[in-house]
Amino acid sequence: MSLPPQNPSAPKSHRSPFVRLADLLAGTEPGRPALSAAVGEPQHPMPDFVPGVLAGAVGGFGRYPRAEGLPAFRKAAADWLGRRYAVPRPVDAEREVLVLNGSREGLVSAAVTARRLVGERPGKPVMLLPNPFYAAYAAGTELAGCEVVVMPTTKASGWLPDLDALDPALLARTVAVFIASPANPQGAVASRAYLERLVALTRANGAYLFSDECYSEIYLGAEKPTGILEACGSDFTGVLAFNSLSKRSSLPGLRCGFVAGDAAFLKDYLTFRWVAAPQVPEPLQAVGIAAYEDEAHVEASRALYRAKFDLADRLLQGRFGHERPAGGFFLWLDVSALGGGETATLRLWREQGLRVVPGGYLARAGADGINPGDPYIRVALVQDLETCGEVLERLVAGLS
Repeated sequence: MSLPPQNPSAPKSHRSPFVRLADLLAGTEPGRPALSAAVGEPQHPMPDFVPGVLAGAVGGFGRYPRAEGLPAFRKAAADWLGRRYAVPRPVDAEREVLVLNGSREGLVSAAVTARRLVGERPGKPVMLLPNPFYAAYAAGTELAGCEVVVMPTTKASGWLPDLDALDPALLARTVAVFIASPANPQGAVASRAYLERLVALTRANGAYLFSDECYSEIYLGAEKPTGILEACGSDFTGVLAFNSLSKRSSLPGLRCGFVAGDAAFLKDYLTFRWVAAPQVPEPLQAVGIAAYEDEAHVEASRALYRAKFDLADRLLQGRFGHERPAGGFFLWLDVSALGGGETATLRLWREQGLRVVPGGYLARAGADGINPGDPYIRVALVQDLETCGEVLERLVAGLS
């Protein structure tokens, strides 16, 4: 994978984790044929219906798509939300759903809208991010002119931010809070009670809550993760849920998803998106409609992820702090005994040709100067079962 050059003088924490990984491994030859478990790109087969739906809608490439999305797409997303979650009332497809060019760009541009809508704060405005976090959260925060403040997520806190640790003075400066459940990278799933408390906390401080639910359909137990729209009552004010087809339907290249929630926010957000955001071509939305109307391919994909974690459980046997996560498709392994994430990553590449990501590249140092990701590596179990078996075998051999 070729990567664009980046400003070498930029702070390390502001650079893509994958560019930093390329720099780390540069000049070191892999000990075996290269095998990547670094990028969270689903590689399960795409649903069988995709080519036919795309071909049938190909004429739509001849039209500029509308920023809000096709009415049929927004209805399909709203209907799916109603089937998937115990939402207290139907989601209004016309006012409470917008199409997105994948959840990443939606999260970034939502931060800009939030900053414009939220009034003056007592001090420099901030946005709160779980730490580690998806890099788009920080990009949106900085684009909006806000300060990034990270909330540590550790084993002691259940891999979710400790809400009791949030300073009231900090909350008073907060424009938006980002949360992910299942979490990336640890796979933690927030309980309904946790989400209800988070909703109340953000509303009490006049902030927005952005819930990244990209991994919502990759859960490894019987219980489905709770969605934020289930936890905020019949009034969605201040609350936005982001989802996409990248993980749910193994369609990362489709670049199609949606945001749902606060109608007043979405009205202003759409005004911004008409002039500043990428639109989603109609044929891609047609695929999205078909995908949200079908669960069979999602169930098959979820079964494959569960089989891969069954294998991981057997091969790792609790080593490196491995515990089966509640959701997502990452291993989050403690390699502090081997010198930390960077050292272990180099070792795996040099000895096994296995590419993983140092956990510290997915996080930032907090106010205490500690980067909570430094002791860890992230391993993506995204390929077929046989390839993931080889990933795990090389992982065990390289770390033992």
